[in-house]
Amino acid sequence: MTAASVRVSSAWLRLREPADNAARASDLVEQVQPYLPAGERALIHDLGCGTGSMGRWLAPRLSGAQHWMLYDRDVDLLTGAASEMPGAAADGAAVTIETRQRDITWLDPGDLAGASLITASALLDMLTAEELERFVTTCARAGCPVLVTLSVIGHVELTPADPLDARVAAAFNAHQRRTTGGRRLLGPAAVGAAVDAFTRLGLDVLVRPSPWRLGAAQATLTAEWFRGWVGAACEQQPELAVATADYARHRVAEATAGRLSVTVHHHDLLARPR
Repeated sequence: MTAASVRVSSAWLRLREPADNAARASDLVEQVQPYLPAGERALIHDLGCGTGSMGRWLAPRLSGAQHWMLYDRDVDLLTGAASEMPGAAADGAAVTIETRQRDITWLDPGDLAGASLITASALLDMLTAEELERFVTTCARAGCPVLVTLSVIGHVELTPADPLDARVAAAFNAHQRRTTGGRRLLGPAAVGAAVDAFTRLGLDVLVRPSPWRLGAAQATLTAEWFRGWVGAACEQQPELAVATADYARHRVAEATAGRLSVTVHHHDLLARPR
């Protein structure tokens, strides 16, 4: 099993899309534009595209004609992503789409030949050390910028605070680093590992914070995120299920009523050829 073979709910991806869009470090887009070919169509590879939220966010922020190659293991997600991509760039130039049903952890450098930009989102923390090294090496050989957004770093803040927050957070982070199907996930360590790997291969790396800031206006997402957060913690430490039963009910009620604020910290990463 690989990270790319895990089916992610399209409903969850759509629910989180507005928070993703608000969180991404838009200043990195300004760093990408100079690398795109002037007067020619840019070839952009979106690895693990899901519902296509990265393309919907990024394509209209870049100028010039673009051809997006969307990769995902899930054919249903690919179909939906292709149907909802924007048709125009920031300057009105055409944006065209192509899809590839692939396991992105086993891409060959030839798959990315001629790329102008490689993108991915919410991916790195689901990889093993071996998969990440292979991912970085393949992307680096393409000789173009690599923009990877929204990787978790193991830090969340809940307001108002509760004494159980820290215990649940520690169990959740352990779950992110768990061994599953013989694979030891990197979880919150993934960004640091990626920075080291890209730097070793001679790329210049920029890292920016990209936190979700969830409040009353995101009550539905906050409640759903919290359920998943506690659920993963209890899966990692089953003894937490009893200890957090009342806590979880109370927190979900707070979230649903818009009284719980949550900051989920991520990092965005841009690796550029020197």
